[in-house]
Amino acid sequence: MTTGKPAAQAPANKRESRIRSLQTGVPGLDAVLGGGLPEFSFNLIAGTPGSGKTTLAQQIISANATAARPALYFTVLGEPTLKLLRYQREFAFFDPAMVGTAIQYVNLSDEALEHDLGVVLDRVVAEVERVRPQLVVVDSFRTFLGPASAEVRSGAMLVDHFVQRLAQHLTTWEVTSFLLGEYAEQEQRSPVFTVADGVLWLSQVTDRNSVVRKFQAMKVRGRAQMPGLHTFRITSEGLQIFPRIPEQQSLRRVQSMTRLSTGVPGLDEHMGGGIPSGDAVMLAGPAGSGKTTFATQFAAEGLRQGEGVVIVVFEEYPEEYLARAKARNQDMEASIAAGNLEVLYLRPLDLSVDETLAEILSAVRRHDATRVVIDSLSGFEIALAPAFREDFRESLYRLVGALTATGVTIMMTTEVAGSQPDMGFTTERVSFITDDIIVQRVVEIDGALRTLLAIHKMRGSAHSHEFLTYEISATGASIGGALQDYRGIMTGMPRREPPPADG
Repeated sequence: MTTGKPAAQAPANKRESRIRSLQTGVPGLDAVLGGGLPEFSFNLIAGTPGSGKTTLAQQIISANATAARPALYFTVLGEPTLKLLRYQREFAFFDPAMVGTAIQYVNLSDEALEHDLGVVLDRVVAEVERVRPQLVVVDSFRTFLGPASAEVRSGAMLVDHFVQRLAQHLTTWEVTSFLLGEYAEQEQRSPVFTVADGVLWLSQVTDRNSVVRKFQAMKVRGRAQMPGLHTFRITSEGLQIFPRIPEQQSLRRVQSMTRLSTGVPGLDEHMGGGIPSGDAVMLAGPAGSGKTTFATQFAAEGLRQGEGVVIVVFEEYPEEYLARAKARNQDMEASIAAGNLEVLYLRPLDLSVDETLAEILSAVRRHDATRVVIDSLSGFEIALAPAFREDFRESLYRLVGALTATGVTIMMTTEVAGSQPDMGFTTERVSFITDDIIVQRVVEIDGALRTLLAIHKMRGSAHSHEFLTYEISATGASIGGALQDYRGIMTGMPRREPPPADG
């Protein structure tokens, strides 16, 4: 015999309701939208002139339209159909064979010029009922307000009423629709922003001679979209969006307790046996102190252990980097041919951290890399567009966090001013981001320059606290003994103080 209340049962007619997502065909966009565009949604693609609204809409319908379920594309006064097609066919996603079958174009210029908005709406309704599409685009919606503006002012049809009626028709037909319009930021209180299920905002940010494109999913009903602004570029392939929070689950590795050899003879024993796997290491020093040599040996050691390695360079071409490595007895050409190494050259101006991270993560995925070298942070910051330099520390935090979350061990070099930097050496103020910090110094001893290093920080690991000498020879860097019996090393001009005699 049982006691207590009977288990509650769900009503027989209750079922889970799920909205299917359309894949946009735009790299990075589905992730920003929280999985794709909700099917049958009514969307506004808004932004300033030239920001990429038409290209985005064309790319989405090209990825989804079929002859059986076509896309219906309305052009108005902004750009005649022939002109639109002339430019869109330059993109790789555009397929001329889809025109007239999978994608059908209708020009509404005559209706917009000669009649009121009611006639325009009637034509849209008639064409949708004739074609029975799965996707509808109206480009550009705001051009209705040009010649028809006098009628709008006289009250023939208010704009908000037009939008509401159009939205009602589109949602009743169960089509996924897009209205394209040029808006300034102060116009975001327009009724169309309220009616729309999704609002996709494209903008261009100008800073001195630099122009950067940014994307924001301001509103996506039924989805947990990524917040914030995301960088995007328009290339011959079309739009590509670089999410601020990249998808990493496919790369995530279980954190290992192993240590990786630095590849620098004599250094591992001073670091408690090597670099803990998954750490972010910063190597800071003045010009000519051997930072690139140390980083190259770290990469070469990974290749000798059969690991995948990615090297990101900003200050010289890959050919130059590889030639310098070969001159130090590190021939990496064979590793590139074998697919274990990739040298990424990321030096173009107007670069964004999100693009950099996307490139690095793609290379890590291609080569199953466990080591990444970034040479250098100083060059990286210079390569960034001015709009991103103010947020460099926050951006670098996201980059390092995304990489180490996958189990990758990172070695970053950074140049500091002067030959004897103080312990606040990181001009980018990013030392808190790193797990391990190695500081290189150049000091004068007996009228000659000597190179020293100190292991300034190792998070959660024992390490040497001595100033260690090192040499750069034809075969690379190697660690010597500790510099003892000297005081004032951090001034750059140490003085020798012999130990007191036994007494």
